[in-house]
Amino acid sequence: MSSRPQAPGPVGCQNPLQWKLSPEAEAGVVLAGELGFLEQPLGAFVRLQEPVMLGTLIEVSLPSRFFCLLLGPPTPGRGYHEMGRAVAVLLSDQKFQWSVRRASSLDDLLSALDAFLEEVIVLPPGRWDPTARIPPPKCLPSTHKRLPSQLPEIKSISTLCGEPAEDRHGHGPLSPELKRSGRLFGGLVQDLRRKASWYPSDFLDALHPQCFSAVLYIYLATVTNAITFGGLLGEATNGAQGVLESFLGTAVAGAAFCLTAGQPLTILSSTGPVLVFERLLFSFCRDHSLDYLPFRLWVGIWVAVFCLVMVATEASVLVRYFTRFTEEGFCALISLIFIYDAVGKMLGLARAYPIQKMESLAYGCICQYPDPAGNESQWTRSKDKDDIFSMDLGLTNVSLLPPPECARRGGYPRGPSCHTIPDITFFSLLLFLTSFLFAMALKHVKTGRFFPSVVRRVLSDFSSVLAILLGCGLDALLGLATPKLMVPREFKPTLPGRDWLVSPFGTNPWWLSVAAGLPALLLSILIFMDQQITAVILNRAEYRLRKGAGFHLDLFCVAVLTLLTSVLGLPWYVSATVISLAHMDSLRRESRACAPGESPSFLGIREQRLTGLVVFILTGVSIFLAPVLKFTKRVQLLMMPAKHQPDLLLLRHVPLKRVHLFTAIQLACLGLLWIIKSTPAAIIFPLMLLGLVGVRKALEWVFSPQELLWLDELIPKERSIPEKGLEPEYTFGEDDSEDSELMYQPKSPEINISVN
Repeated sequence: MSSRPQAPGPVGCQNPLQWKLSPEAEAGVVLAGELGFLEQPLGAFVRLQEPVMLGTLIEVSLPSRFFCLLLGPPTPGRGYHEMGRAVAVLLSDQKFQWSVRRASSLDDLLSALDAFLEEVIVLPPGRWDPTARIPPPKCLPSTHKRLPSQLPEIKSISTLCGEPAEDRHGHGPLSPELKRSGRLFGGLVQDLRRKASWYPSDFLDALHPQCFSAVLYIYLATVTNAITFGGLLGEATNGAQGVLESFLGTAVAGAAFCLTAGQPLTILSSTGPVLVFERLLFSFCRDHSLDYLPFRLWVGIWVAVFCLVMVATEASVLVRYFTRFTEEGFCALISLIFIYDAVGKMLGLARAYPIQKMESLAYGCICQYPDPAGNESQWTRSKDKDDIFSMDLGLTNVSLLPPPECARRGGYPRGPSCHTIPDITFFSLLLFLTSFLFAMALKHVKTGRFFPSVVRRVLSDFSSVLAILLGCGLDALLGLATPKLMVPREFKPTLPGRDWLVSPFGTNPWWLSVAAGLPALLLSILIFMDQQITAVILNRAEYRLRKGAGFHLDLFCVAVLTLLTSVLGLPWYVSATVISLAHMDSLRRESRACAPGESPSFLGIREQRLTGLVVFILTGVSIFLAPVLKFTKRVQLLMMPAKHQPDLLLLRHVPLKRVHLFTAIQLACLGLLWIIKSTPAAIIFPLMLLGLVGVRKALEWVFSPQELLWLDELIPKERSIPEKGLEPEYTFGEDDSEDSELMYQPKSPEINISVN
């Protein structure tokens, strides 16, 4: 064997075991064997000052510091191989390594060996029953207590009893963020100084593939939460706020918070307690004939003032008294609000779509058909000989026609059950239970035994998203008209007739601006509790955060954002506990250095600002996804035969070849933009974006105004030119869709085919 160190070979570099080891791991070399020319055993133990690489001598390419050589003559009954295994066990013990690193003589080695034998558990080989399961000892000696250099200072019982509550509840020692400075805004200034040094790394630390999966996961969770609370706010405020305000407020408030907050891992969202307060405030304004949004504006102004006073007086230090009792009660409240709203939604479906029982069948729906004289009648002449509704007198009882067929023949369906579908309630309940059970099952896959660990982790992290996709897929597959949440297509407030800036008074008297301070005080307490309890949960010592918290800075940001959202008539936002914990869980750092079969150890959280910022930017972009979805539909038409194409209004007014030409031009422009962006000429990329306006103007030479009206939109100059035949024959309502199968058009052409 050559004593000169060799470069690690390719086999050692490709060993998969090396990926499971710590970067600081070292290898110990134990060589044992028998030689015939030796007369007595020979042993040597070598310790190097610095570890060296030994090439292919070691199976895994690791540096080596300790060497043990055991050689002896062939003697029956003496196994040098077993002696080598015993030395390898010694080298795997941390206390023995600590002692050998500091040993200077043979006596030191023997003392380390005696210390190991005092703590080792030995089973006699003759009395060991392989079928017996010996449980591990109940108390194992702590590694920190065994190593003399890491012996902690023992505290007395009286010292432990005098510690603050947060030390005994897993929050660690009192953090510097919770110490009073004794000056106005002193805590805020300290948070700014503390976070300023970490600000560049908040973006550099996000350059990791794990952050991409976290963005996708939290984006889907944030969008579904914004849609849900948007619908609930629309119902609670009678349309004063809706889905569009929820999307816009989430994007603006969330992105601003991620850029400026002290704890950027926090996700801002509408929460259950704030939703309850919104509902109560609207009910108060409705009962007393008050203008809701102006009164809500003054409530928000007072809330911002009260929160700024809390920041100035360092009231955030009171969170040290938020123990697990308060945290668990608060989390349980949020969970109950979500459960209550979910069950209430299902009960509301049962009232909107009543269940038809055998003893109370309510099919009160008839088709009124006007005769030529203008009188409404339920009878008309039959046009088809094989009409199943034909009678001996040649008349058709159109009252038996279903509503779509009635509308197609020019009739008017009337009755309480014309739009009632008996299967909606039970099918919605099945979708609800299926999505919930599927999400719970996938959540527990992470601790299961099936599939590799990477697959289990992905299925567990995306359990909610996969459950939602499953429910939507089943709903689309069966095609039942389940109620859908309508997202506005135009970028304007949900409430008709109002601007984005809320009027300070409206029709309310001036003194309400002062009286709004009373409900604002209650909301300030609610926001303070909601925000700071979530912050305490996220900043526990068990998460091993390195960059610290920012209680004062977070509350200051929430105060400013509350004022901004109140002026714009957007929902109020505070930290969302559930989504924030999911955000942190998706950014967990775990050790890859673990032996096969061992669970990886938790290293901490990848603390950065970029994932939350990208999530909220994507949420804001989601408002403008309607034109993107229309473009996607037209791209799909390129690869779809004519007989399988959906009945779109677009195809009724524009020839298919012209639609393909328009889509091809769009795809060409998109490809050109991508090519320019990927070349050194990317500096002119903004100019190319402006060039799209010129391309759109040039399309007027290729397409007629009627075609551009259906394919795109008319530019302002074209809109000012009145031309006969440019306006569509049907104006879409809020509940109409371009590809709706039940859309009624009074002037659409009909094709009557008679069967002889």
